[in-house]
Amino acid sequence: MKIILLSDVKSLGKKGDITTVSDAYARNVLFAKKLAVEATNANLNDLKLQNKHKEKVEKENLEAAKALAERLKDLKVEVKIKAGEGGKTFGSVSTKEIASAVKSQLDLEIDKKKMQLSEPIKSLGMHEVTLRLHPKVTGILRVHVNAE
Repeated sequence: MKIILLSDVKSLGKKGDITTVSDAYARNVLFAKKLAVEATNANLNDLKLQNKHKEKVEKENLEAAKALAERLKDLKVEVKIKAGEGGKTFGSVSTKEIASAVKSQLDLEIDKKKMQLSEPIKSLGMHEVTLRLHPKVTGILRVHVNAE
């Protein structure tokens, strides 16, 4: 019997895959646990429509990420940190502080988990922070660190 998986099944495949299994396994396990549906023409058409919608949404997300990366290229954010004599800082600037500064200064929502710091920012001056906006798109945000 041909089936369409509604969720990932370890030994069969991922969600949306079309596979062939025995009738008894399909009826007694997969259909009973709502892990799959029979691959009828109507269900195959629904799967095709879902895949088209998913592709459209992914394309829109990619375009939005590219636009945001282009916009961020020209912008910079100012962050203040306590510093002693000679520019020695106390502590470091975290991604949480950068995200809140972006929210307040640029009015943009950027998740702190998308920011990648190669090393903690522990010095004053201009720093570049890499942002993973999409699996295919990276952006760079310039952060200017000042003393309080």
